[in-house]
Amino acid sequence: MAERGEAKLTEEARAYVVQALACYDAPSVVREAVKKEFGLTITPQAVEAYDPTKRAGAKLSEKWKVLFERTREVFLEDTARIGISHRAVRLRALQRMVDKAENMSNLALASQLLEQAAKEVGGHYTNKREFSGPNGGPIQTYDLSKADDDDLKKLEALLAKVAPE
Repeated sequence: MAERGEAKLTEEARAYVVQALACYDAPSVVREAVKKEFGLTITPQAVEAYDPTKRAGAKLSEKWKVLFERTREVFLEDTARIGISHRAVRLRALQRMVDKAENMSNLALASQLLEQAAKEVGGHYTNKREFSGPNGGPIQTYDLSKADDDDLKKLEALLAKVAPE
């Protein structure tokens, strides 16, 4: 897999590449990490050859395919260990950013960050309010033009209870 000017990857470096790709790191990111961690230079295309989900990795040995699949499975199941996957962590980070933006008098950035925080807690960044009837269903409406005298008397009694004169 090594081309001219590239180092041949050690077993440890190969395992690192496979696991990084299984965790959805981009080939260019993996390339830089391999250079930093192992002092080895490889191309992003050579990195991609270790990803069995890509065409370049179609001929990857069974050993690396198994490592890739196991790593990806654990990675996807273990997002709870990634801090940013928790709303509270994201909100705290946004709070620090808002504080910093305000201290820098960057009110436009602070406003954008506040909007992001509002989205984070459920879309409360808008004036739009949605109402619903019982159990989230539609609100029941009545056509008063079709009401008879008995219905109108009941309505008057209800209104007198909630809005006495």
